[in-house]
Amino acid sequence: MADSQPQLSLPTDESLSEDARKRLAELPALNVFRMMAKAPASFEQFLDLAMSVLLGAEFDVRKREIAVLRVAHVTRSNYEWVQHVQVAKQAGVTQDEIDLIGSGGKVTELGDEGNLLCRVADEISLDVRLSDEALADIVSLYGERQATELILCCSYFNMLSRFLESTRVQLEESPVL
Repeated sequence: MADSQPQLSLPTDESLSEDARKRLAELPALNVFRMMAKAPASFEQFLDLAMSVLLGAEFDVRKREIAVLRVAHVTRSNYEWVQHVQVAKQAGVTQDEIDLIGSGGKVTELGDEGNLLCRVADEISLDVRLSDEALADIVSLYGERQATELILCCSYFNMLSRFLESTRVQLEESPVL
């Protein structure tokens, strides 16, 4: 028996539909997109949801990336972590903040708002249901629309981390983002 770990292969262009190939050509050459194209019934909807979370939300990008990094850390998704460290830096998250987000245990040194963002990511990732206190805190701070966007963001990246880890999507050979 081979010692190698099982892994799903990324689909080749030849194995994809013409529509999937065209769509992939419009996107950054990320392995996550290519792997998702292997599920054609979900591919476009996956991209639509990703774009709505990343580009269509009112919620502040810097704050979003703090939550995304915390989800990636808690779910142990290396692919998600590496990709979003770059996005977070572009959004103004400092290396010191990134180090705190990626630390073990409860985040307590990012200030009240940063700590809350990490707590929300932790609770959604680990407990599934956001506590009444955390929900009240984010609604009070951001209003219902942006609180909903934050919850959707954390939920989406939980789904994505589970997809990435279960399909064993590997990092690209060179940075794309």
